Amino acid sequence: MIPFDRRRHRYAVVCACATAALLIAGGLVTSTGSGLAVPDWPLSFGRLFPPMRGGVLFEHGHRLIAAVVGLLTIGLAVWFGRSETRAWVRRLSYSALGAVVAQGLLGGLTVLLRLPPSVSVLHACLAQGFFSVVVLLAVCTSKGFVERRPVAVPGDVRPSWIPAAAATGLVCAQLFLGAVMRHTGAGLAIPDVPLAFGRLVPPLLSFEIAVHFAHRVVAIAVVAAVFVSTVPILRRRSARVEVVREARLAPVLVVLQIALGAITVLTRLAVVPATAHVIVGALLLATCLVLTVRTARPAAPRATVETPDRGRRDPAGPIAPVRATGSPA
Repeated sequence: MIPFDRRRHRYAVVCACATAALLIAGGLVTSTGSGLAVPDWPLSFGRLFPPMRGGVLFEHGHRLIAAVVGLLTIGLAVWFGRSETRAWVRRLSYSALGAVVAQGLLGGLTVLLRLPPSVSVLHACLAQGFFSVVVLLAVCTSKGFVERRPVAVPGDVRPSWIPAAAATGLVCAQLFLGAVMRHTGAGLAIPDVPLAFGRLVPPLLSFEIAVHFAHRVVAIAVVAAVFVSTVPILRRRSARVEVVREARLAPVLVVLQIALGAITVLTRLAVVPATAHVIVGALLLATCLVLTVRTARPAAPRATVETPDRGRRDPAGPIAPVRATGSPA
């Protein structure tokens, strides 16, 4: 059995929380239009700590949190590379390190090239993927994951991982469309909700309208996929506890995400709902990914303990007849 390391798990949790804070900071930069508040990179106005006023507070604050996350990820990759016995977890930590380095470079290019949509979209999508990887590292180092529990109820049917994987893929596609919307100014291309220009299908007269409508259509597919992958688990009383947690969380997140999307449109891209929409999307992606990994991972076989049966005679062999004693009458 792989030994559980509490310190390493807690460090991975700290990395995940710091990455969540980085996502919030990045969302605030875009929502407040502060992407070019600091026009140079890697320094800020040629300094390490410029005056934190206006948009500089959001942009430079985002850079400071990114630097902390980068250092934490370097430590995570070194620690896991030296002490982790599972090869796939080591590779996952190395991929996190590669992602955070690429993310920093993309952030610099975004500023130096004056917010080109393609680079900004790639920067946003990689941030979501990096967060999911770090969350997965925190999960796979937890005690419940390392010390595999036996099946709680005899005869438990292992849930299929395919619906959860399909939901994860759809959430990825949805986050990509959302990033395209945010960085091409298509957030209000369709100004009403739940209809689109008062119709079910709007006239697709521009790229912005098309990508906005595609985002809404894929949202319906995401809701369906999340419920298809989680409802069977929740209805099965013998489902494993660690699978049930994510199966309960995913529907809550997807409903909240739909509500935040509607509020974002109705409030004309207000900062708080627009940023929360990004963060909940990242949480939904990470939850679906963890659910996929948990359902794809086979449970440990139940240990059987043989107990002696005291109420039954051991039928080891035939019983010899008892020969009568004494002389015949």
